[in-house]
Amino acid sequence: MTAPARILVRATNWIGDAVMSLPALRAVRTQFPSAHIAVLARPWVADLYFGEAAVDRVIPYPHRSGVHDLAAKWRTAQTLRRERFDLAILFQNAFESAAIARLAGIPRILGYNRDGRGFLLSQAVPVPLPGEIPTHELYYYLELLRRGDIISDTALPEPVLPEPATIRLEGAAAAAARGREALAGLHIPEPFIGVSPGAAYGSAKQWLPERFAESVARLAFEQPSDGGASICLFGSPTEVTLCDAVARMIGEIHPNLYVRNLAGQTSLRTFIDLAAAATLFLTNDSGAMHIASALGTPTVTVFGATNHLTTGPTGPCARVVRENVSCSPCLLRECPIDHRCMTGVSAARVIEAAAELIAMHASHR
Repeated sequence: MTAPARILVRATNWIGDAVMSLPALRAVRTQFPSAHIAVLARPWVADLYFGEAAVDRVIPYPHRSGVHDLAAKWRTAQTLRRERFDLAILFQNAFESAAIARLAGIPRILGYNRDGRGFLLSQAVPVPLPGEIPTHELYYYLELLRRGDIISDTALPEPVLPEPATIRLEGAAAAAARGREALAGLHIPEPFIGVSPGAAYGSAKQWLPERFAESVARLAFEQPSDGGASICLFGSPTEVTLCDAVARMIGEIHPNLYVRNLAGQTSLRTFIDLAAAATLFLTNDSGAMHIASALGTPTVTVFGATNHLTTGPTGPCARVVRENVSCSPCLLRECPIDHRCMTGVSAARVIEAAAELIAMHASHR
């Protein structure tokens, strides 16, 4: 193919998926080092690409999905048309992303043949069948590039590999430095442990709040610093009440620990900086998990309803704790029975995994 001079990448709409698509985005840059690469992204995802060398520019896409904001979407498409992109790569699977690219007059549009949009794509790539590619979702995006002749077969690992490649955000050290400055500005003592007890998809993904409190209280109390480590709770504005409850529980266990609820108070960019500066991060399967682990922060995740082999954290600084029950992963939003995949995970198991990670991380500093 003729090397495109200007490439538009439509980012996914969820933080976790966006993190898992980073290896594919970087593969595009490797293949076309001189191209101008712009990422079209939802506002709540856009800051993920701050500092990514593969990206020249981020274009916000604030419009609501579906039939909403049609006039604004038309104007966005016409603005993109003036950019004269040669190639659009759609990591996002919706019909709308293909329609916008077509209305923008982009001659080559590459995407999976999903959501009835095949006729809008110049390259409608068949969705991989189970067993055709490695399990982890990062390979889903790489396979789109392979089947679309962007990268060669040799660029992909063999499907028999038992573990996914490590995903890392660029600029983690600089983010950690900014995070430490932010902590000082917030008057939060270091070191600190981050906790994200919520999950956007539904309650089936959420470990018990009292066990989050028990785990982090003990881990913070045992840190070799004056008064133990600080604890910061993170979440969306809808999770403020949940984080307040966990903070109260922590105070009941160890009243002298410093605890701050930052749910709903941080932008994505600020969260990335703070997570990079954390000694440890405890979380459910969530966007926070993907970011913390991709920063190389020691991260312990409790999995239950979702599949840790498909969407779990990657790299040696991440640990997954789960209960091996027959109904997991069910991929349901709400548990229809007794939530045994989560109630079966004790605080002691999470504490053990976290203590091991902290010790390993400290020995490599």
